[in-house]
Amino acid sequence: MAGIEDVAKLAGVSTATVSRALSGKDHVSDKARAKVEKAAAELGYVASSSAYTLATGRNRNIGVVMPYIDRWFFGAFLESAESALVESGYDLTLYNLSGGAAQREKIFNDFLLRQRVDAVLAVAVAPSARELDLLNRMKKPILAIGGHIDGARSLVMDDRKAGRLATDHLISLGHTRIANISGLEASDIEFNQPNQRHNGYVDALNSAGLEVKPYWSARADFTLQSAYVVAKQMLGDPHNAPTAIFCNSDEMAFGAIMAAKDLGLQVPADVSVIGIDNHDMSDFFELTTVNQRVRGQGARAVEILLNLLDDPALEQHPNVEEQFDWSAELLIRGSTARPPHTSR
Repeated sequence: MAGIEDVAKLAGVSTATVSRALSGKDHVSDKARAKVEKAAAELGYVASSSAYTLATGRNRNIGVVMPYIDRWFFGAFLESAESALVESGYDLTLYNLSGGAAQREKIFNDFLLRQRVDAVLAVAVAPSARELDLLNRMKKPILAIGGHIDGARSLVMDDRKAGRLATDHLISLGHTRIANISGLEASDIEFNQPNQRHNGYVDALNSAGLEVKPYWSARADFTLQSAYVVAKQMLGDPHNAPTAIFCNSDEMAFGAIMAAKDLGLQVPADVSVIGIDNHDMSDFFELTTVNQRVRGQGARAVEILLNLLDDPALEQHPNVEEQFDWSAELLIRGSTARPPHTSR
């Protein structure tokens, strides 16, 4: 069976050039690439991962770290990232942090430092200064998704701005009795996302001269079931029921819609509901939402990382502080409308 050395000899190039040419990398002339491809075809050579690693020091494998794998955002992001990596000839190794601090310690201090991953995607996970220092020592770039990182690159949607956009939409329709179901603080201790979206809600109310009332702010765990319970209590209040609810995620908005219907209320005739995400089921629920284009984030994150890995000077600066902004957009469907003429 022909090896990489045989292809290099027949093509008259180095083994490193063979690896770059057959992996589609830049920095190979069209003439050299054609010679390598012709030699490989003549010899029936199929590039092996071990040969590529030997020639380049890379494994064509990206480590992805997530706090959960059973929630829609993370599943949708992972689906997109994996698809983009496969198209570029890369593998993906998934690390789940749901096992707690001991599991995180093992992942950041052992698994990610082995030579089998070239870079790290940290989704809703902020590496500590010590974890980042270890990655720097091993020359492994990391890209964080969901919030700013001191000393590292990040892809960030402005959660506070998204919360304000959702609330401003309700205010523009004429609502003044607006509630917010935000996430439990423990659900995102890395980037404080639940509070950021709630802060956007508060910003919008303050700008409109509306009072922020404690009984119109509640927390749930980003699940339909938890938000259903919270929304039912809010909407069932005979004296202080809101005419609109901004939920920090679409799944919680689904729960709010179901709670309203179980109380005999019509959405949006009696109560408007808006979320954030553009979940796959949001169209079914006719949910107005702030579309954060989750799958687009996955593809963009892979693009950023692979461009970094192609940088010849990467080892001199594996991690530097740089933020890539990600925009969100209002997607209006049938769950929001002007408030009823008579407040309940």
